[in-house]
Amino acid sequence: MRILGVDYGTRRVGLAVSDTTATLASPLGTLTRRAGRRPPLAAVAEAARTQEAGRIVVGLPLPLSGEEDDWCVEVRRFGAALQERTGLEVVYVDERFTSARAQRGIRDAGLPLTQRRDKGRVDAAAAAVLLQAYLDGAPPR
Repeated sequence: MRILGVDYGTRRVGLAVSDTTATLASPLGTLTRRAGRRPPLAAVAEAARTQEAGRIVVGLPLPLSGEEDDWCVEVRRFGAALQERTGLEVVYVDERFTSARAQRGIRDAGLPLTQRRDKGRVDAAAAAVLLQAYLDGAPPR
């Protein structure tokens, strides 16, 4: 079963997908969010459909304190709407430090500076990092 990873942000939504054995996560791309507009729920649901995902993992942006804040509430609202729209289980994972790990991975890959600074690339890589963390800690399938 494939699993879709979602890094839900204020400006972009990073997407990643696992392989069919749910072992390895890969960046899928990003969706742009527009200020004052609804979140790209339909586009994320469509990505889940086209990737034949059986589950969706959404990064929960916990602050360093570990206590949920207003942004966590917004992300959970988005996840609930996504679950309702797709009928797929939505699981939340702590996404603290995923962007930093994604930036480090992009830098270590030796990409040119312009590609390393591409925020969309970082957001998609962050989605892959959070999805991989879920896959690595997920119960046996």
